[in-house]
Amino acid sequence: MPLQTGFLTLDCADAKPLVAFYAALLGWREGVKWDLPALFSPDGAYTMLFTAESDYVPPVWPEENGRQQKQMHLDFMTASWEEYRAQLERALELGAVKATYQENENQWTVFYDPAGHPFCVCRE
Repeated sequence: MPLQTGFLTLDCADAKPLVAFYAALLGWREGVKWDLPALFSPDGAYTMLFTAESDYVPPVWPEENGRQQKQMHLDFMTASWEEYRAQLERALELGAVKATYQENENQWTVFYDPAGHPFCVCRE
């Protein structure tokens, strides 16, 4: 049997506010998996885990030499232009910070979550 996608795990300085942010943004259920704070998608297909690291350093985007690089980023899709615009406002209301540098805001907008991870709200 081939490997399957497991969990998406985000490092952070403090897991509690990050779990709350993504629970509100995505509407996923909070819980615990392997003694770690977790979020579970409504259909049970996806799980996000959150690990608190005392020496956590947020990534920099766009990348800069000599600074913490992002290892990945999350893309969240919307189905329409109206939903895209609404989700941009919602992300800000929940505490996301819009990145100063944007490449193509007609298709996606880059934000930072409360721990500094870049993520995008994208238009389908």
